[in-house]
Amino acid sequence: MDSKVVTTAPNLLFNQSVEKGLAVLRSFNAQRRTMTLADVAAAADITKSSAQRMVYTLEQLGYVRKHPQTRRYQLTPRVMQLGFNYLIADPLIEMATPFLSELARLTGETCNLTEPDGVEMVYVARFVSTKFVPIHIPIGGRIPMYCTGSGRAYLSALPEEEARQLLLASERVAHTEHTKTDTHEIMDLLGNARRRGYAVNREELYLGDMSIAAPIMGAQGLPMGAVHVVAPTSRWTLTEAEQRLAPAALECARAISNSVRALG
Repeated sequence: MDSKVVTTAPNLLFNQSVEKGLAVLRSFNAQRRTMTLADVAAAADITKSSAQRMVYTLEQLGYVRKHPQTRRYQLTPRVMQLGFNYLIADPLIEMATPFLSELARLTGETCNLTEPDGVEMVYVARFVSTKFVPIHIPIGGRIPMYCTGSGRAYLSALPEEEARQLLLASERVAHTEHTKTDTHEIMDLLGNARRRGYAVNREELYLGDMSIAAPIMGAQGLPMGAVHVVAPTSRWTLTEAEQRLAPAALECARAISNSVRALG
């Protein structure tokens, strides 16, 4: 997701320095592992003087360090504390863990819990199979809603117009030859998922990757996230996955949803 500062009309309570500091942290990624001050300013869409102040402050706090030879900046492991604090404070992860573990045991495949953020789903928990999986996405990794099983499962449980608006806000690009990008076609798929209770992704984000996903419903009747079972095409056909994995994914999602509703 873009790390640039996007707020256009902050109110008196809005702290732009915090916004810029977070933009600097978000500007580091797999393509920008190390950066000069000029790189940081460009990536975070702030002035070089602002970048210098932000980087200096973050360096003093231990979130950024400068390589002694290259003089380029990079993140430190301390940044992970911010994400870890979320993981240990999120009650959904705690409630989902035993059910996700059982789903992995029953299916023999890798099972994941994802939560929504904007037009993406974020990986927050996983039970990994010993079997080969074609793609590894770490905890904290993000995937688009429009072309993934967990994203479509979540969208299918939203009011139809809200789901449509999220699709329209997505940058719907074709990641593979199988990716569906047409809004009307995806809405039809969401309708199918709504009727069946689960959604499917078949090599739309990565070749060789297929998943079966079901939404987790909150106490207010709205989705909170989704569980999905990874079904590599090297081991599963779509028909087999729907017959054998979908019932287990549905049962897991319902059990988690019931736990959430029991807590109110």
